[in-house]
Amino acid sequence: MFKMFLLIVLAIVTLILIIRFLSKTSFLHILLNKYRSFEDWFHVYQSYKIPQYNENNNLQENLLYGKVSTYLNSLASLEDSQFTNLFTGSKCNDIILNLDANQTVVDTFLGARVYWTNGVKELTMRFRKKDKRRILRPYLQHVLSVAEENESKQREIRLHFNLYDNGRCCWRSIPFTHPATMDSVVLDGDVKNRVKSDLELFLKSKQYYNKLGRVWKRSYLLYGPSGTGKSSFVAAMARFLCYDVYDIDLSTVSDVSDLKLLLLQTKSKSLILVEGIDKFLLSSEKSTAAGMLNFMDGVTSCCGEERVLVFTMNGKDRIGDGDGDDQTAMMRPGRIDVKVEFPLCDFSTFKNLAGNYLGVKDHKLFGQVEEGFQNGSSLSPAQIGELLISNRTSPTRAFKSVITALQQHQPNKQVEKVGAKSSDHGSGQPMDDGLLCRESVHTVREFRKLYGLLKGSRRKEEPPLDLSSIEKSGSRHDQT
Repeated sequence: MFKMFLLIVLAIVTLILIIRFLSKTSFLHILLNKYRSFEDWFHVYQSYKIPQYNENNNLQENLLYGKVSTYLNSLASLEDSQFTNLFTGSKCNDIILNLDANQTVVDTFLGARVYWTNGVKELTMRFRKKDKRRILRPYLQHVLSVAEENESKQREIRLHFNLYDNGRCCWRSIPFTHPATMDSVVLDGDVKNRVKSDLELFLKSKQYYNKLGRVWKRSYLLYGPSGTGKSSFVAAMARFLCYDVYDIDLSTVSDVSDLKLLLLQTKSKSLILVEGIDKFLLSSEKSTAAGMLNFMDGVTSCCGEERVLVFTMNGKDRIGDGDGDDQTAMMRPGRIDVKVEFPLCDFSTFKNLAGNYLGVKDHKLFGQVEEGFQNGSSLSPAQIGELLISNRTSPTRAFKSVITALQQHQPNKQVEKVGAKSSDHGSGQPMDDGLLCRESVHTVREFRKLYGLLKGSRRKEEPPLDLSSIEKSGSRHDQT
């Protein structure tokens, strides 16, 4: 009896060791696959394909395909697939799993097994036909709800750009990591608040647009000189809306048909950006850019909703519609809803930049900076921002560099005015060149000092010249 007990215990231990050994090898996995294949012979399976594009026309992506992909990438059983791709997310410590091509992952729902296979531009769902009525619709609803929940939790803004692939115009995307926000961009406070309010109202207006029978979209025109912050503001808009950015490069679009194909492939909750559209309307790509304008208010614009269109240009009055009237093509009613001007830097903008870049709200040199702006000097926010960044360890040195730059960018008309006053001769008549050289040497020297200052002199020991002192000096010399 005792020997029998020992034999049973020994058999159990041996079986456990064998199972543990097989679990660490591929033999058990092969047995399970063979068993499932054998089991499949006795069951009828129903398969459903989910193509990547609607009706296989490569025009619009099938929204269900994106939802199912998001759901499958969140399955714990994805790790058990033979081949799984690993990617980094928007953060370096985020690891994303993605099913490899022609691989299968298994899911369970209400006791039924569901097999998903990743094919070429399609996903295939397969389960036993006897489970169809019981699980098909509830399972698809489960997939959609989980996908939406994951998307809301792990929403990642992406930047899409257009290119040609195998002779076809298509989109490629990368994570959008631009750090600009509505709080960080420098723009007039009232203008910024109005834009934010307009965007917030747009997000809540789906029912209102549907009631009016209009497409749920909004278009913006950002205009102003280069370096005034238009691109940064676009990035801030995208982050504020949490929309993907589709940056259309019209120079790579061959014709209007390719442009329409690109626009139709954009998804909902997207910001469509066309930078420097004035350049294209005035160049050889005019027909393509005109096609972009027609898309804004044409029939094809209704093939999608919840989109924001943003156009940038260096000046809003540079584009004509080619019909000879005074109204510009961009300003045609129905095309642009909101126009935002980005001017060159003024003293108020400078103070905002000083606060953002250096954390300085007030400084003893602010008076000289303000005087430079009052004298008509003009710099872009990008120019001033570079000066502040280069001298960020010393606010005093940074502000002195700004003052020097403002002095260098004073308008030349002040020089002409000084020259005219220096050449007056008591009675108000201009003097000839010879008399000016013999009798007004002191005035000419001061004029040369001022001219050198305006042309780029950086000698710190010479304070800015007072124009009134030149006039007084010239008048005293005339009296002698």
